[in-house]
Amino acid sequence: MKKYQIVELSTEHNHAGSKAVQDVYEIALSMGYKANVVRTATSVDSLLAKILRQVIFFIDWLKIYFSIESNSIVLIQNPYYHKQLIRNWILNRLKRIKKVKFISLVHDVEELRKSLYNNYYKNEFETMLSLADSIIVHNDKMKSFFIKKGYSEDKLISLGIFDYLQKSVDKKRVSFERAISVAGNLDIKKSAYIAQLGSLPAIKAHLYGPNFEHSLEAFPNIEYHGSFPATEIPQKLVSGFGLVWDGQSIETCTGDFGEYLQYNNPHKLSLYLSSGMPVVIWDKAAEADFVKKHNVGLCVSSLSELQDKLNVMTEQEFEEMVNNVEKQTACLISGEYTKKAISEAERVI
Repeated sequence: MKKYQIVELSTEHNHAGSKAVQDVYEIALSMGYKANVVRTATSVDSLLAKILRQVIFFIDWLKIYFSIESNSIVLIQNPYYHKQLIRNWILNRLKRIKKVKFISLVHDVEELRKSLYNNYYKNEFETMLSLADSIIVHNDKMKSFFIKKGYSEDKLISLGIFDYLQKSVDKKRVSFERAISVAGNLDIKKSAYIAQLGSLPAIKAHLYGPNFEHSLEAFPNIEYHGSFPATEIPQKLVSGFGLVWDGQSIETCTGDFGEYLQYNNPHKLSLYLSSGMPVVIWDKAAEADFVKKHNVGLCVSSLSELQDKLNVMTEQEFEEMVNNVEKQTACLISGEYTKKAISEAERVI
């Protein structure tokens, strides 16, 4: 049985966009999934550019239809963020006429994330449910949501955690420090809790990423290290814990982004663990189960509670966590979780 994947690639950067999508694309290639590319073209929003985009989409989807053999397996990554007038028509014809089997790997569920949810994403989600012969979801909490939507439980595969491929790996070992690192978008309008880290003087906070509010450097416990590409940041994380948190408060994870942690696999978790760094995660997050199961970090209800936990932590306890993290690092940087999930999906379709 032939295996294909359909992936959106930017014509400007020859890249799939987010690292998570790009990593799945590369892992699937290594498993024999031939790439069928939809060019996402320019991001310019003029009328002519919009028309040109749809023409390119039309050409690419027709090429995809004729290149995929009957009775094949096709891997898709959802959701699709670009409106493409011909996409659903081609996907339905592949299923109905060419009898292909679809595996969908889900990156986000906008109904759960809420902030972007609209009729487009509602219809995109329903189309995925109707097409997919197997769906790879983040974890068992997200799996429960899909079951409530009426999707067959035996066709759902839990990924567990997103992989984080690294082409060159520094053999550094993260050192003991009663500190946290926050890597990613530091915009305090999106994640207001970042602006409150200065109220936790017992916790040193190392910040990495764009949109940093430089007035926060007035707090002696906050240190900004700059913004780095996803391929470089793992080498910058050298001590303490990586923080998996979001929302409006240091006391709990609130708001759309904070509450979404109850369902999703944050890519930050993969970044930290693949960098050899233990984590601190909200105890109500879906991935708190993963952290506890593998003893790769601390689960806390609030960052105020974290101050107390760090004060009594010993270097020996930290080193034990680092040893456990290093076992996960080897899996994450080689794509083992994605390979296992895709293989399981192949077996159930």
